[in-house]
Amino acid sequence: MIKSIKHRLDVWKEEPLYWEQIAAIDKRLNASSVPGALRELIKVRVSQINKCVFCIEYHTQEALQQGESSRRIFALSAWEESPLFSESEKSAIRFAEEITHISVHGVSDKTYEKLKAHFNTKEIADLIVLACHINFLNRVGISTKTIPVKSSGRFP
Repeated sequence: MIKSIKHRLDVWKEEPLYWEQIAAIDKRLNASSVPGALRELIKVRVSQINKCVFCIEYHTQEALQQGESSRRIFALSAWEESPLFSESEKSAIRFAEEITHISVHGVSDKTYEKLKAHFNTKEIADLIVLACHINFLNRVGISTKTIPVKSSGRFP
């Protein structure tokens, strides 16, 4: 049985300035030298951990548009064991996961050192903001019960 979920509130409608700020962060992240497909994989993975249904659906579509394969998206929840992801991608996904679970163990030095082998400091800064940004959006989406709507054309 599918349960009906009622959307609680549109934060962006209540205060459009929030959306303007979010859009500015998105614009800067999109200008990053971190590959677009990797940025979307990180957004999907963090959203899976946080169980944000809107962001999972939205960023899966974005990843596909960035040229990501459905096979890799399907394997994302088991990325550590999958041969489909490069060491560079694995280091970035692990980093994002540790940021997402920051209250458990923080971000380990080992994870950070592996990340430094694949990304420069500007890219690492972008990855930090990316992980924090999608965690923020997940929390807004979950607390407002934002659900995917076909052809909404607007995030969220």
